[in-house]
Amino acid sequence: MSARRIDERRVSIRRYETANPYDTWVVSWGYNLNVKRRPGGAVRGLPTCLLCVCLSGSVYCEDVSPEMSTIPALPRETTYLYARFNKIKKIKNKDFADMDTLKIIHLTGNIISEIEDGAFSKLINLEELYLAENKLTRLPLLPSKLITLNANFNLLKTKGVKANAFKRLSELAYLYLGNNQLDAVPPLPDSLQVVHLNNNNINTITDETFCKGNTTKYIRSTMVEVRLDGNPLVLAQHPNSFICLRNLPSGNYH
Repeated sequence: MSARRIDERRVSIRRYETANPYDTWVVSWGYNLNVKRRPGGAVRGLPTCLLCVCLSGSVYCEDVSPEMSTIPALPRETTYLYARFNKIKKIKNKDFADMDTLKIIHLTGNIISEIEDGAFSKLINLEELYLAENKLTRLPLLPSKLITLNANFNLLKTKGVKANAFKRLSELAYLYLGNNQLDAVPPLPDSLQVVHLNNNNINTITDETFCKGNTTKYIRSTMVEVRLDGNPLVLAQHPNSFICLRNLPSGNYH
């Protein structure tokens, strides 16, 4: 028995409180058990941290088996959620309710076709949101402190992106909307450093899409990369559209 005795110095147990006072997450040896108990000790459901790995504020639910089709219940102190390559179909307002510690949400490679409008808007500390490789036709309201948004490889249409969706995001620096079905460039904030709009249906731009039209004094010094390749757009027909940029759009143009 002594040979099999657990070395208590190597055991680290942490408990995570959840919205349900009877839900307890236990982390031990880097493996994670989410044990949900009602009064009296009854165990119910298939626990989140048995399906996923919950470690120091991070929850990893990537390519989960059996298939994960909804956002799992998260420990309240979750800061980073990685739920890539699952079968999540819809994001509801309640999925991230009261999760104001979240800084990164990574949902790439699911089959999300709908996100309720308030699902992310109250996440006051969210900085990075990854929604690439899903089936979205529209974007929800976005949180004000967002720095990175990746929605490449969706089915986004111009009518599904609100006119002020990005303009009001004063800290947005990286915007990836490539491989969608947009037919116009949405209004962009001055804070942007990188914007990818490649492989859409954009067929025209104006002198105010990236710059400020009549003035040659305005320099968009923060923007270092623009991609418009793969659109039915002839850049030579818009010679004044990029005069405020330090670099011309990158990519292959025909």
